[in-house]
Amino acid sequence: MSVTIEDKESFTVIGKLGKGLSSEGYKWIPAIWQEAKSNFAEIRELVKKDSEGNLVGIWGAMSDISERFERWTERGKYLASCEVSDNSVAPTGWTKWVIPPYKYAVIGCSQDTYQEKFNYMLSEYLPNNGYSIVGAVHEFYNPKETNGNLYLYFPIEKNL
Repeated sequence: MSVTIEDKESFTVIGKLGKGLSSEGYKWIPAIWQEAKSNFAEIRELVKKDSEGNLVGIWGAMSDISERFERWTERGKYLASCEVSDNSVAPTGWTKWVIPPYKYAVIGCSQDTYQEKFNYMLSEYLPNNGYSIVGAVHEFYNPKETNGNLYLYFPIEKNL
């Protein structure tokens, strides 16, 4: 399985926020994405775009309940979001997060292989390579890829 290591500076996202039991994320997260997609026009002018006018990034950002960007415990928070300029202001009903800088171990997956790849990273790749998770895992959806695949970003080192 192909894993890359990526240093990522702090970045800002605005999205729709949800929280719930970690074990039931599959039940409550899809509704958050539906709400974000249905109301995207409200943040359209804030999203970062590349030179071709494409969205830079769509994120399923995650945090612990206290929003310190720690790993989920029994409960967690999830932000169905788009990357925006750092000085953006979230409209009413939207939430802004500034994700801290980290070094990430990144692996691609599909919805069908999500759990398999997640488990592989936790039980094999990270420990076998001397890494441990130092924060919440994030999902990245590349807007240029229309195949429905995503990338899991496992924070392995805090950047200063």
